[in-house]
Amino acid sequence: MRDDGGVRVARVYDAPGPETGVRVLVDRLWPRGLRKDDPRIDQWRQAVAPSADLRRWYGHRPELFAEFAGRYEQELAQGHGREALDDLYGLVRGGPVILLTATKDVEHSHAVVLAQLLSESG
Repeated sequence: MRDDGGVRVARVYDAPGPETGVRVLVDRLWPRGLRKDDPRIDQWRQAVAPSADLRRWYGHRPELFAEFAGRYEQELAQGHGREALDDLYGLVRGGPVILLTATKDVEHSHAVVLAQLLSESG
């Protein structure tokens, strides 16, 4: 689990640890093998995930992560992305938040970019 100033990031498939907080899935697609009523997930905020075009372009290639992060931040700065990000800011102000992703390489995921943005706001 990665911790960025009170906003933590974890894989949705990992067993929850002793950390408390609202567990928010931030992937556009529901994780394979999990029921929609899985108790490990409190909320699903798919609107804050990167667009399908950006995800396809990035393809989880670590060498593109810096550029991906910049493009993703641009998506979050406008329209529905901005609204979704503002909703997450509200959650963070209310207490600890754990951003969940199904991505295997959490360190190079959009959830890390989100955690950083949300931590900078506080």
